[in-house]
Amino acid sequence: MPDLESLPFTIASLHAAYRAGLSPQEIVEEVARRLARVADPGIFISVAAVAVLKAEAAALGAFDPGKALWGVPVAVKDNIDAAGLTTTAACPDYSCTPERDSEAVARLRSAGALIVGKTNLDQFATGLVGVRTPYAVPVNACDPALVPGGSSSGSAVAVARGIVAVALGTDTAGSGRVPAALNNIVGLKPSLGAVSTAGVVPACRTLDCVSVLALTVEDAWATFAVLAEYDAADPFSRRMPAPLFQPRPPAIRVGVPAKAERIFFGDAASAEAYEAALGQLAALGATIVPIPFADFHAVGALLYKGAWVAERYAAIREMMETRPESIHPVTRKIIGGATALSASQAFEGIYRLKALARKIEPVWADIDLLCVPSIPSPCTLADVEADPIGANARLGTYTNFVNLLDLSAVAVPTGARSDGRPSGVTLIGPAGADGRLAGIARDLHLATTGTLGATGWPLELGTAPEGSPAGRIEVAVLGAHLSGMPLNGQLVGLGGVFCRTARTGADYRLFALSGSPAKPGLLRCRRGEGSAVDTEIWSLSADGFGRFVALIPPPLSIGTLELEDGTAVKGFLVEAEAVKGAADISHFGGWRAYLQSRSALPEVALA
Repeated sequence: MPDLESLPFTIASLHAAYRAGLSPQEIVEEVARRLARVADPGIFISVAAVAVLKAEAAALGAFDPGKALWGVPVAVKDNIDAAGLTTTAACPDYSCTPERDSEAVARLRSAGALIVGKTNLDQFATGLVGVRTPYAVPVNACDPALVPGGSSSGSAVAVARGIVAVALGTDTAGSGRVPAALNNIVGLKPSLGAVSTAGVVPACRTLDCVSVLALTVEDAWATFAVLAEYDAADPFSRRMPAPLFQPRPPAIRVGVPAKAERIFFGDAASAEAYEAALGQLAALGATIVPIPFADFHAVGALLYKGAWVAERYAAIREMMETRPESIHPVTRKIIGGATALSASQAFEGIYRLKALARKIEPVWADIDLLCVPSIPSPCTLADVEADPIGANARLGTYTNFVNLLDLSAVAVPTGARSDGRPSGVTLIGPAGADGRLAGIARDLHLATTGTLGATGWPLELGTAPEGSPAGRIEVAVLGAHLSGMPLNGQLVGLGGVFCRTARTGADYRLFALSGSPAKPGLLRCRRGEGSAVDTEIWSLSADGFGRFVALIPPPLSIGTLELEDGTAVKGFLVEAEAVKGAADISHFGGWRAYLQSRSALPEVALA
């Protein structure tokens, strides 16, 4: 049995521990112990009773690897409803106790998550510093002199401290990315509308996202994949492409601000750390493309002007007009600025945004994604005390424009600065590019040295391209066990390590098997009558490989596959009888490409 005190709270580690016999009730007890050891009253506004959590853990029954978040402790920002836990949005006079979960929390529970409690935030999600709260301010997990970042301050610190594996935040102007950067964790900001905001206290309804904070990109993605589904009850929900994780391509074009337009407010350590991160991307095959950035900054400057300040006012109009004394003074000052605005000024802001967005549009023809500093410089508590609004504004330099331009983003740590403080970058792409960003972010994170959050747990580096460690068995996967797919957790829970992407030889045909849920089948054919198929190569211990094979149902099986480079590995094959009448999808070159060709997310299963 693992030592609970040193057990990393990642999904893979937790699931491996559950397979070894650990119970989720024991994890609940360990969560309580970790929270007590950290002794930071600012992280949570409310916490579920241990007895209640243990009862929910017991109700999960036997370990179910088909549930991506089975037994995983999760924290929820306190502007997102969770049944039975008070929602305050960091304003006690706003408090209510919802009888039902928000759509996002309901989806977490359906995937087996244990909701530990509600985390602190900048009141009404207005702020990037994390100190605009009437409760105790969470202590930055990496450096107590720094602000925790906001508005998802408690969520970020809870993850960075290893109290929970994953936390939900929200992100309108950078509220998930900024605290992630300041606490050395991952912050995934989905495409607008990809995750339902039903049951979320609004800040700017047209821009709000439910975001995910996690120690690793894999965990952030696994949680996002659970959350991402169209919700007809949410008028801002959108039918998005299937949330498919895409491994990093061998060549990528990365747009970066031209050097003359990079803003670090005189922080040489931040500038050096950003250059180092770009070097890491170049080592991964990226071509760095400097682009004009003034228009992006101009878009960001619109966020606290005109229409979007008025939208924040509309979200809490009743409190602003009848109980203004209940609102944090800085928050009240910012949102109160809307009363001096006219309707025509609001429309002028909207028109200005449209014009800037059209000017920026051609940039995407030359690049695959943007890479910017997550923050231009760390912000201290003393900075905020001296200049509450200016310090906050500086943190949003590279985040404010993202939602206004309908972009997706993921903030990822890239190692320590020269002064030991955390540094990181944010990868940004068009709406729907979440999977592409995640694949690149994963590899960029693994290319760094350091620890997960402030836990001291080391990054678990993937196997070098030369092959698997001695005594391990390589297996090729090509369907729902691919990175970011629904059953990838089975592999990682058995200690699987990602090795590389590969292609089969040209003597195979790929079929979409009939029945539900949909799954692929790979059939060997006569030489010259097939085509190459995309796979990922993972390695497992002998024991893990045996357990993995035992999970494979007919008509699938594990056999020996020949790869394009002439080597052979174990991998998925299908019985010939099962492909009779099945659609031949070989021309797509792989299961991911086939799924991407479909307009709706299919229900995918084994292989």
